[in-house]
Amino acid sequence: MQIDQGHNPRERRAPRPLDRARLDELALAYVARFATSAAKLEAYLKRKLRERGWDGDGEPAVAALVQRYADLGYVDDEAYARTRSGGLLRRGYGPRRVEQALAASGIAEEIRETVRAGAAAERAAALAMARKRRFGPFGPGVADRAQREKQFAAMLRAGHALDSVRELVDAASIEAAEEWAASAEEDYRA
Repeated sequence: MQIDQGHNPRERRAPRPLDRARLDELALAYVARFATSAAKLEAYLKRKLRERGWDGDGEPAVAALVQRYADLGYVDDEAYARTRSGGLLRRGYGPRRVEQALAASGIAEEIRETVRAGAAAERAAALAMARKRRFGPFGPGVADRAQREKQFAAMLRAGHALDSVRELVDAASIEAAEEWAASAEEDYRA
């Protein structure tokens, strides 16, 4: 039995350095696969350039490539922000946590302001988290002090306002919690 000494199948070849065409292919594949912001696409391309190197003429025009994709509509920060904030709110995250996630994605302050949730959406998110995590009246019974403090802490970490947390965790019943959440819609309409 003869063993091949020249090639180890577990060894990886170093990836080829990027040129303009390969950088464009990477960007297109990324925006085709992921909903992304312009800042996230730029960070991804810069990371790939650090990992693989540059083999093109002059400096890589990452910012111009990202701008071209934004002009073509492949990258839309406002649509990304609206989708991301809606998803986080539906999962029960509060407005502060949504704001942090959008800022981390490189969304501009003006766009974050336009997609900021209203009182009704904030209360619905708090209610969704309480229901999902079985906090307050959604739990199996009356929470003792330590359990109540843990519920408070979890909701505050999720980005909810202290007043909202207090209303939900201390709600007398599920109906009272749901009425509290629905009352924001009535206040909004008035």
